[in-house]
Amino acid sequence: MKKLQKTEITSFALHCMAMAFMLCDHLWGTIVPGNDWLTCIGRLTFPIYAFTLVEGYFHTRSLKKYMGRLLIFAILSEIPFNLAMGSRLFYPIHQNVLWSFLISLSLIFLNEKVREKKLWIRIAAGLGTVLLGYFLGIVTFVDFYHGGILTVLVFYFFRRRVWWGYLGQFIGLWYINMELLGGYMYEISLFGTVFPLMRQGLALFALIPLWLYRGKQGYHSRWFRWFCYAFYPVHLLVLGLLKFL
Repeated sequence: MKKLQKTEITSFALHCMAMAFMLCDHLWGTIVPGNDWLTCIGRLTFPIYAFTLVEGYFHTRSLKKYMGRLLIFAILSEIPFNLAMGSRLFYPIHQNVLWSFLISLSLIFLNEKVREKKLWIRIAAGLGTVLLGYFLGIVTFVDFYHGGILTVLVFYFFRRRVWWGYLGQFIGLWYINMELLGGYMYEISLFGTVFPLMRQGLALFALIPLWLYRGKQGYHSRWFRWFCYAFYPVHLLVLGLLKFL
């Protein structure tokens, strides 16, 4: 038991890892392109944020304030995101990830509203929100599109720490990253045999720290919470401006 406790990862650690992985990915996408190892590390970012978003939904004291903070920083992040990812102030074909999170939280809320209803109503609501999330992810051009919203829903529907919850998370992430999102393939040579490795599939390695999380918050303070929110627009703004130097 003591050994197990030593390997536990807190919410604080997950947030720190997610910010570090995201910085690697955005460095690759802006000022140091060609260093693929950065974006390979960055593949772990979104599943961790999706997981912590679901945890945040169930632990927040006020969903209204939680979504309000996300909305404010989604608006503040638009120009920094546009500069970093589109090299322009107006970039309508790609929206920052906080809009993905706001849509996802709204869909979770819809599911929770029918939690005490009959089974067929809960199933219908679940399927309906999956289809709605798929549609909204595409038409709104949010970051990671439908795959991002569906990733959050996977962690919501398979939130319980039981074997079928872990299996559901693995299958869900495998399908989303390998089938829906897909992307660039690497050829790995091992013992004279060449194996294909999909870059987006590296996102599944995020399950390792997520499965070591046992619900402990770890270090927490008001300044750190606001630092996590501010990190997204601030680092994008810095990277966006550096692209023009």
